[in-house]
Amino acid sequence: MKRCLKLCLAVIASGGLMLGNAVAQPNDWSQWRPLLGKWKASGAGKPGEGAGEFSFTLELQDRVVVRKSHTDYPASSDRPAFAHDDLMILTRTDEGKVRADYFDNEGHVIRYSGDVSQDGKVLTFTSDTTPGQPAFRLTYTLAGAGEMKIRFEIAPPGKPGEFKTYVEGTARKS
Repeated sequence: MKRCLKLCLAVIASGGLMLGNAVAQPNDWSQWRPLLGKWKASGAGKPGEGAGEFSFTLELQDRVVVRKSHTDYPASSDRPAFAHDDLMILTRTDEGKVRADYFDNEGHVIRYSGDVSQDGKVLTFTSDTTPGQPAFRLTYTLAGAGEMKIRFEIAPPGKPGEFKTYVEGTARKS
């Protein structure tokens, strides 16, 4: 009985050490590295579209990627000027999949799954499907050295695949 107890404790202790080592390894964000840095963004050129800046940084010893964004929207004929701030935290699941949690100053919270295209040039966040709620998709398309296109789309409740562009723009690494 004592021998079995010692063996069980040894297995538990070594499993804990192996788990500790696995957790201590930094996440592999290599496919997402093109997003890292500070960016200046602008709308597609229509009156009333916003301009701002955002950044993607590795944080917590490379365990998460944090996106912070600030956009100023000028007044238009149907609304006053306003500012939009948001924060998105990218993490990896135990299976290596990318998840992202988005929060903004308007009270929105969106839970996303992240994906990278085969060629590594399109990075897409698609929201979880929630009955009775719209679906969201945020896409970054690398367009050249230090340039990207950004598109945010919304699909109506009950039609998660029918995305329509809500805002789009371009960004340059600063």
